[in-house]
Amino acid sequence: MSTASMDAVRRRSGATRVTVAGLVLTAAGMLLQISGGSTLYPSLTGPIVLALTALVVAFVPGRWTAYLGLVVPLVLGVGAVVAAAMTGDFTGQLTGPANLSVFLGSLMHIVGLVSAVAGGLGMVVGRRAEAARGR
Repeated sequence: MSTASMDAVRRRSGATRVTVAGLVLTAAGMLLQISGGSTLYPSLTGPIVLALTALVVAFVPGRWTAYLGLVVPLVLGVGAVVAAAMTGDFTGQLTGPANLSVFLGSLMHIVGLVSAVAGGLGMVVGRRAEAARGR
């Protein structure tokens, strides 16, 4: 990775950095849950999508990356809420600290998703305000 690309990442807005950190935290939480024996995630697709989204939001310039940084964690968050309501498995992982890695992974998952959605909202609102000032 070149110094120029690292400087570009450092110049990103606070909302962008929060979004990227939330996406990475969510991916790490999912991986921790999987390694702890959780059966909620039958494949590594979720963490891979989250990590790739974090990379795109961090390194690819463009207005659409703000929407990507909002939509991906929002869809996963809605999916988690629906799954928790239908089966209760995720809720059980959050309330039963017997398996510490699954419990901590679930906590990381929730905190990461909330952070990523909040950062994504900040990115989208910031881009809109920036566009309105530029007119």
